[in-house]
Amino acid sequence: MNQKKTILLSLTILLVGATLTILIFNTEPTASQSGASVETAMLIDVVEVERGDYTPTIRATGTVEPSQDIMLSPRVEGEIMELSENFTPGGYVEKGEVLLQIDPSDYRNALLQRRSELRSAEANLAIEMGQQNVAEQDYALLDDSLSNESKALVLREPQLNTARAMVESAEAAVQQAQLNLERTTIRAPFDAYILSRSANVGSQVSPGDQLGRLVGLDTYWISAMVPLSSLRWISVPENGSWGSEVRIRNRTSWDPDEHRTGRIFRLVGALEDQTRMASLLISVEDPLSYRDENSDKPRLMIGSFVESNIQANELEDVILLSRDYVRQNDTAWVMEDSRLQIRNLEVLFRDADNAYITSGLEDGDKVVTTNLSTVVEGSRLRTEESMGMTASPDSTSESTAQSTD
Repeated sequence: MNQKKTILLSLTILLVGATLTILIFNTEPTASQSGASVETAMLIDVVEVERGDYTPTIRATGTVEPSQDIMLSPRVEGEIMELSENFTPGGYVEKGEVLLQIDPSDYRNALLQRRSELRSAEANLAIEMGQQNVAEQDYALLDDSLSNESKALVLREPQLNTARAMVESAEAAVQQAQLNLERTTIRAPFDAYILSRSANVGSQVSPGDQLGRLVGLDTYWISAMVPLSSLRWISVPENGSWGSEVRIRNRTSWDPDEHRTGRIFRLVGALEDQTRMASLLISVEDPLSYRDENSDKPRLMIGSFVESNIQANELEDVILLSRDYVRQNDTAWVMEDSRLQIRNLEVLFRDADNAYITSGLEDGDKVVTTNLSTVVEGSRLRTEESMGMTASPDSTSESTAQSTD
């Protein structure tokens, strides 16, 4: 009996629960949405471009090399007796300054001997000329006609020519001995910087031996590579004209605000084998800052890699735009009437930072600088400046929610 009551009670509870559940779902409030319309303008940044005349910069890297570079060698042999204090690696010497002295004793003696030989030859010439005068007087007394050859023999002309030749030979020997004596003193051939020295006091040297390496103080060259397409924008000097100005920087060893100024000196008439690029020589005056007026400027080091910023010829009536804002296929995104426009560009020239545009943009155009994930022409755009302005009707959104029991 108790079991039947329990089963009946359980069924009653389940029936009541099911009835309440159905009643709750049938009486739940419903929500409806009407008039929902949303169009959101993309927030962007823009830059206003300006048409004008601009001077591009062509950036190239190059290697510093001396314009004057020699291995100093003696022209006579002997023992080195003296060395200049400045003739040391890192030293500066001026043109004509004595660098070292080879023992001149043997060469002085040779000069004295050659001078003695010259005096002897001159004396023999004087004697022969006296004998020729006597021969001419004897010939006049003969009052006879002789052939030209016989007459020359009678007048001792061969002997006279021989004496004169001996004098000329002796004079040449004296000049050579004088030159050899002078060459025992080795001087700087130009204002120079000493890179190395391979001789010391007591060294025995001969012609062709290396005494040291000297480079000129006045000018260094920078051998820079540029694309062939850039050459028409660079001024190479011709007939005394000035080449394009170049600003030189060494980002690895100079301060960020330090630079040197040079000029295009020559265009090398051959392409580099591997890169097929053109080679330019850039001339830099006083590269070691030796002169007082350049004492505060950084020094160029031979063999170092430097950045050369070449001032190209002026481009007239073009739009200047950062290369970052030139999009794929030479296009630009322009904001016009709060809408996105995609413009095709005609790019005249590109340097490392900018593009110079002849058509596709006009003075005052607002170019989009923000990178957009979705680019659809006609999309609505807005900037920070326009956020405080009243939104236009087609850009508003309404959403209402109504609930009913």
